[in-house]
Amino acid sequence: QVQLVESGGGLVQAGGSLRLSCAASGSIFSINAMGWYRQAPGKQRELVAAITRSGSTNYADSVKNRSTISRDNAKNTVYLQMNSLKPEDTAVYYCNAESSSKWYESYREVWGQGIQVTVSS
Repeated sequence: QVQLVESGGGLVQAGGSLRLSCAASGSIFSINAMGWYRQAPGKQRELVAAITRSGSTNYADSVKNRSTISRDNAKNTVYLQMNSLKPEDTAVYYCNAESSSKWYESYREVWGQGIQVTVSS
């Protein structure tokens, strides 16, 4: 089993910055893509940013140019640096990873428990 644990959330004023971290632990053979999703109250979960093992990235239009996703493969950790935060960035942020525990296993999708980010106006 692979577990994802997020950290770095909290309350920040509009215009501020936050850095989210997500560390994978457990029985890990390989981790493929990793990403961050968010879900605001009454809304569907949406992709914020994703990164492949080789470092290719993809961002939602709403955070593009304000956020940077990165990862440390040696630490099985993914980061999300968010700048110029807006009240509409308020949501629960979830870490996501495609992981396998054995060399012969297919990748499985794993989710973190979520972490609150609140941006005050």
